[in-house]
Amino acid sequence: MDKKTPVVIEMFYTLTCPNCKVLKRMIKEAIPEFGDKFEFKTTLASAPIGMIRSMKMGIHSVPTLLINDKIVFREVPSKQELINQLKLD
Repeated sequence: MDKKTPVVIEMFYTLTCPNCKVLKRMIKEAIPEFGDKFEFKTTLASAPIGMIRSMKMGIHSVPTLLINDKIVFREVPSKQELINQLKLD
């Protein structure tokens, strides 16, 4: 039985960011179409671990979206742009 590892979608966010809530909702609406292909996780950029990771990754603003540790969006994309990006990965 060959089980593929899911592609990791990671969103850096802060608690007070209104655009982060929009992007999070958009991702949660889009990824069910792809079955088990993606694993979605969030990283609080203001938490100690989030600060360290964001500095290492060169993230200076939220929301920032990474797919397999590669930055793909530094802002809220349109839903179609998000879906098109997910289809590429």
